[in-house]
Amino acid sequence: MKRILLTIMLMVSAICVTRADAANERMNVLFLVADDLNSWMLEDADRYAGKVIAPNLRKLADSGVNFTRAYTAAPVCSPSRTAFFSGVAPWKSGIYNNAQTINKSEVLNRDDVLSLAGLFKKSGYDTFGYGKITHGWDQKEHWNEHVGHKRDPAPPGAPLAKLSGGEQDWGPIHLAEEQMNDTRGADKAIAVLEKQHDKPFFLAYGTFNPHMPWYVPQEYFDMYPLEQIVLPELKEDDLDDLPPLAKAVSDGIGSFADKVVETGKHREAVQAYLATTTYVDTQIGRVLDALEHSPYKDNTIVVFLTDHGFHLGEKHHWQKTTLWEEGTHTLLMFRAPGVTKAGGVSERFVSLMDIYPTLAELCGVTPPAYIDGRSLVSLLEDPQAPWESTAITGLCDKVKTDLAYISIRHELGRYTRYGADEEEFYDTTKDPHEWTNEIDNPKYATTVNNLRTLVPGFENAAHPLSSALTRERRETKKVKKKGE
Repeated sequence: MKRILLTIMLMVSAICVTRADAANERMNVLFLVADDLNSWMLEDADRYAGKVIAPNLRKLADSGVNFTRAYTAAPVCSPSRTAFFSGVAPWKSGIYNNAQTINKSEVLNRDDVLSLAGLFKKSGYDTFGYGKITHGWDQKEHWNEHVGHKRDPAPPGAPLAKLSGGEQDWGPIHLAEEQMNDTRGADKAIAVLEKQHDKPFFLAYGTFNPHMPWYVPQEYFDMYPLEQIVLPELKEDDLDDLPPLAKAVSDGIGSFADKVVETGKHREAVQAYLATTTYVDTQIGRVLDALEHSPYKDNTIVVFLTDHGFHLGEKHHWQKTTLWEEGTHTLLMFRAPGVTKAGGVSERFVSLMDIYPTLAELCGVTPPAYIDGRSLVSLLEDPQAPWESTAITGLCDKVKTDLAYISIRHELGRYTRYGADEEEFYDTTKDPHEWTNEIDNPKYATTVNNLRTLVPGFENAAHPLSSALTRERRETKKVKKKGE
């Protein structure tokens, strides 16, 4: 009997030790990001969701928590990535578009500002980055290995679509799939997952696609027969009720978007976008499969996001750089072993700014005190948990870069302010296309006033922290003088 009791006690002790080891094991991170990928695969199945061939992303979404109302902090590549990778929002850094010089940002160049890679490296992780992860702002010394993105060369005879040169083109690429840069980036990420690691790792892989131009192998175009393409709904007078600055953001009547539609190329363009989306899904799938077959599958957090949305003609606009749903709505998926459950769907309004504090909490590392956003862990545990919206997006004027535009996406709708006076409000519960600007409708006066209070530091234009930083430095100098 004593032997039996001793055996049982040893077994219980072994189980406790195993559980303790598992609890103390530091989680790895697989950080996946796609460029310019919109949220069509979240839309009504009768329109786009069933038409977008993305089995790997759907599988990932079903394996954890899929955030269906996630929004970018900036609808442009560089400021969006700078924001979610630094933890500093555009209305604090002053970085709202690609043309701005990031090294002039007082906030981003402070010594205590750490990129996500920097945070994890400082916390004892090995860090690897392949492809398009950041854009313009990075701390390259914080990567063990970092290989940035490159565009694939244009096919002979480009532009193939014969509508425009440069980015705005599409057609079959002349390269074999294994020669494409996004494929090679996936190869490098897979190689990391196939290695033996004696330290936890932060592995980031980003695709350049579906950024324009859309050049992918013919087989991806063949997956989308032209006659089956579903086009976005367009409204000819969609700009009539917009204030002047908003009309300027749209590119307006006669834009490239209108040219695509009027020349009968719209269906062809959407086909190319979807083909490129499926190519991206294939590369993401290869990396996820490598994780699944690695020894790290049970202790690796996976997050997938898109840097912003993408217009395909809506509001007479093409690509991004707007504050409407098409430009700001993103994909965001998390799978965290021991935290998330398969099939989780959260309809809470969240921001890509929330990624930084979430990963920090999940991995037990301490984030810098300055970061914006809030940890999503409560929603990962319970997708329907109470939550106050944090979905704020910033943009600046194309010419006057010190003139900030701010949009609030909320359960109450979308409120946007351009400069000091021009505004929009959409009741998105009744008007998901944002076709009718209700800013002057007295029915929504209370709602609009409530949303106005959520605009962050607007009065300080594109540099709302400048005065705060000045005050901070003055206080620091005072303290030093007292100590001298």
